[in-house]
Amino acid sequence: MLKRMTRFQKIGKLEIGILKELLERNTVLDPRVVIGPEIGEDAAVIDPGRKTDRYWVVTSDPITFATEEIGYYGVVVNLNDIATMGAIPKWFSATLLFPEGSDLKDIERVFRQIRDACHRFKISLVGGHTEITPGIKKMILSGHMIGEVKKDKLVTTGGARPGDLLLLVKGVCIEGTSIMAREKEAVLLKRGISSSVIRKAKRFIFDPGIEVLRPSRIACGVSSVHAMHDPTEGGLINGMIEMAWASDTEIEVDLEKVLIYKESRILCREFGMDPLGTIASGALLLAVPPSDLLPLQKVFRKNSIPLGVIGKAKKGPARVLRVDRKGRKELEPLPRDEILKTYSGFFTPIPRRAGQVRFPSPSS
Repeated sequence: MLKRMTRFQKIGKLEIGILKELLERNTVLDPRVVIGPEIGEDAAVIDPGRKTDRYWVVTSDPITFATEEIGYYGVVVNLNDIATMGAIPKWFSATLLFPEGSDLKDIERVFRQIRDACHRFKISLVGGHTEITPGIKKMILSGHMIGEVKKDKLVTTGGARPGDLLLLVKGVCIEGTSIMAREKEAVLLKRGISSSVIRKAKRFIFDPGIEVLRPSRIACGVSSVHAMHDPTEGGLINGMIEMAWASDTEIEVDLEKVLIYKESRILCREFGMDPLGTIASGALLLAVPPSDLLPLQKVFRKNSIPLGVIGKAKKGPARVLRVDRKGRKELEPLPRDEILKTYSGFFTPIPRRAGQVRFPSPSS
């Protein structure tokens, strides 16, 4: 029996500790598997044989929060996992489950979104499965992506080394902000959020954008990146903890240096959410040697992509320490993403006070 495991699990990803125990029971039978299922690693890595200088990088990710632009989300969250391994996404397949009574126009729209996203990122749609499924209330998309990387260019989540700087590309919480604006527009309007803020937040999926392929390629082109990670469910907090666990390093972080977009602050405030614990696709964590900082800053500035130093890796126990004026405090992994507070049974309106912008933070 799993330690600390209650019989009935709550909505969201399994707690990191529970998942870790489950994965430890797995045995990888094929010796060609370079990286199998591990906490924090964004994708599996397979060596197809000695006749090639490339690895295959394989991932699978569902879309369960978003409904608008679900086809685009499905392609991008999977290509992000490939990109963070230093690889190029190549082939995509999808399982599409539609509820009974779905309109054919809605099905066509999802296929068009997938096709357009694949064309945009030069990815081939190679197959999948589509059905009308009894018992579900909204569409579910489960994507599967395969990419390639030269064997000497592979990057992992677990590659961070003592002495590395922890960098954050773009800010938080891009994906969560877009989801809130698209899925909860009526609630936000009723709460007095302006339509202009909501419109801009909806566009977060494209600008600043939830994809990290471009910044990952830029970083790998100018730096000997030791580790990359795509913080998704559980937001930046869980993303950093996953990197620390995978790398077996201690990471000190200054959360005051984290870029939080204005629209993200506003929308998170309305649902009582911590932006640092909200689904964060679009952000990218990098662990790099200090000597690579200046060239990285130069090229990211040239490409108008925000890049900030938010922490550093040290030799020590695998954990993340929040460092501020009050001292040092270990961050605990969030049991579920903050975005779930926007869904039925989770949402509790937060009273508004003039001039107040505070978040009930699981990290404090």
